[in-house]
Amino acid sequence: MPAIEMELSDNDRQLLETIRTQQGLDTLDQAAEWLVKQRLRNASLKLTGRNRAVYVVTK
Repeated sequence: MPAIEMELSDNDRQLLETIRTQQGLDTLDQAAEWLVKQRLRNASLKLTGRNRAVYVVTK
């Protein structure tokens, strides 16, 4: 999976730091990944009405 680089504001960093602490994650990258997965889960729940697992697909 290609890496995406983003410039974060101080507010974004603070939000990711809060998520990182709450979820017991090691890095801000992991916190950002967690947020993306949560968004995908919530979107699939709204779309299908059921929870769906989100896994990384490797070749």
